[in-house]
Amino acid sequence: MKKSQLSYLYAGLTILAWSTVSTSFKLSLIALSPIGLLFVSSLTAVLFLGAVNLFTEKSFIPGGTAALRSNLKRSLLPGLLNPWLYYVMLFIAYDRLRAQEAQVLNYTWAIVLSLLSIIILKERFRLRDLLALLLSFLGVMVLSTKGRISTLHFDDPLGSGIALATSIVWAGYWILSLKDGRKAQHKLFYNFLVGFIATTILVLVYQITGTGSLLNGSGKAPLPSLLAAVYTGIFEMGLTFLLWYKALSLAENTARVSNLIFITPFLSLIFIRLILAESIHPATLVGLLLIVCSNLWQRLGSRSS
Repeated sequence: MKKSQLSYLYAGLTILAWSTVSTSFKLSLIALSPIGLLFVSSLTAVLFLGAVNLFTEKSFIPGGTAALRSNLKRSLLPGLLNPWLYYVMLFIAYDRLRAQEAQVLNYTWAIVLSLLSIIILKERFRLRDLLALLLSFLGVMVLSTKGRISTLHFDDPLGSGIALATSIVWAGYWILSLKDGRKAQHKLFYNFLVGFIATTILVLVYQITGTGSLLNGSGKAPLPSLLAAVYTGIFEMGLTFLLWYKALSLAENTARVSNLIFITPFLSLIFIRLILAESIHPATLVGLLLIVCSNLWQRLGSRSS
């Protein structure tokens, strides 16, 4: 099989896996709290990535224990951004919103990443960037108000705001990651290890102070939610990132492969409808089309400028 064909195969597997995770988030949150979901999923990701290291490099910890301290130090800020802060916010948003709303609002990250690149990396700001931002913002408004833009009635403004804010955290993490020259597999392991340690500290604070819990108090059996959280740790946080990096490294045209990621939210709506039985609101589709089209239009403009 040619490298380009392998690239599309890895990208396709990644997109298929990522399109299921909105559903797994909601299934996990039936019995787990957002912090409970993060605790289980980040632990799963660390164990999975460690197992990959053990299989490929004969060491669970990349570089061995001698390099543990320096790598943890390098991963401190990235790991606190993602997985810790990013997923704390994302899971809270999913806990408050319907899956279709949270996952579409989260897809504003591409626009935010472009804006942060302009500010931090000193890239040129063009009229196309402004128009794409306004188009994406219109999509957010349509989705958040369920099409009632004239009345500006938000069903859950806090949940919508948190879902949007995850894009800022993700974009900031991605820019930091670009400057991190470590092997993708290694920095992912250490970032998730930092995130898991931070989550464990928060869980201990919850237990000592009685201010929070790993469960959401619904009285539902936790086992199905635990299994969904383990699934999240592998197919949202661990395996898929490795597959995506592999797809991009083999691609003859990186931009063409990376643009395939925008298929994910459309596939995700199918799983949300079939498994969660959420009725897909027309405003969700309109908002999603506006956000995705604005992202693609801006990317196409970036390549032609």
